[in-house]
Amino acid sequence: MNRDLNVYDNVLQLVGNTPLIKLHKITQGFKGNFYAKVEAFNPGHSSKDRIALHIIEEAERSGILKPGDTIIETTSGNTGFSIAMVSIIKGYECILAVSSKSSQDKIDALKAMGAKVYVCPAHVSADDPRSYYSVAKRLHEEMKGSVYINQYFNELNMDAHYLSTGPEIWEQTEGKITHLIACSGTGGTISGTSRYLKEQNKDIKVIGIDAYGSVLQKYHQTREFDQAEIYPYRIEGLGKNLIPTATDFDAIDIFEKVSDEESAHTAREIVTKEGLFVGYTSGAAIQGLKQLAAKGEFDHNSNVVIIFPDHGSRYMSKVYSDVWMRDQGFFDSQNEEAVTTIEYIK
Repeated sequence: MNRDLNVYDNVLQLVGNTPLIKLHKITQGFKGNFYAKVEAFNPGHSSKDRIALHIIEEAERSGILKPGDTIIETTSGNTGFSIAMVSIIKGYECILAVSSKSSQDKIDALKAMGAKVYVCPAHVSADDPRSYYSVAKRLHEEMKGSVYINQYFNELNMDAHYLSTGPEIWEQTEGKITHLIACSGTGGTISGTSRYLKEQNKDIKVIGIDAYGSVLQKYHQTREFDQAEIYPYRIEGLGKNLIPTATDFDAIDIFEKVSDEESAHTAREIVTKEGLFVGYTSGAAIQGLKQLAAKGEFDHNSNVVIIFPDHGSRYMSKVYSDVWMRDQGFFDSQNEEAVTTIEYIK
């Protein structure tokens, strides 16, 4: 912050300190109090701003990242946007390998931020040379002066949230949090936040949200990788077809799996009931909350924090598109197609 004027020197100073907002209508009838940690208030509109800034600044401090270097990363979109934003301010080139499952909105945003983008097929194994993991590794090996962030296997992913998200939630709830619910992809958000919170109170229950088609819940239960768990699903930034070392499975108490369709409708419900325009994974988090509430997970003394990872603008061509929802078969007798509220005056 400039000491003479009430201004910031650059956009990176706005990373973190996101608000905790109480949920009312979407949790009506549930026992307990429910609060959303709304990460869309970060300047890059997602929780990934935290890890992008932390990992890049740690690489600078350690001498790994030098002026004129290129930053390479694997991303479903949000981390890439955050890295591109940090790269612009700090003067690095940015190359991103992106899953084809990422929304076109995310891919277009990465391009707009000046990144070079490689779109890779989503439904291939992690070790397939076409996968976004393999493409990023190959580009890093081929390019001198490049640094591979590697968020799935980077301990600093967890550290960023241990140092920021966890302390923020503890302070915002005055230490009264009883449950944390967060989607698990790379696992950095849930793991780092959990590590901090459990150091303050070991009885806080940490619940990871996983997708059907992902290996994470099964691995948490058995510590064995089960290839049979893997099949295509639509939610971005949630679940995995590999085991990220950026996930501390011991810091997570249970996983709850959610479906593509229910999560999509729940994302739309958050917008219309709470006025919070959030992304697909936020819908998944609240869908998990609904399922847990139905199982009697919470009581009147529960203070539940749910992390909303990103902004709804990243999903205009997906969950907020009636065409996409119809194409996925997500409009049915239970969830009818949205009534058109646009009228053109001629």
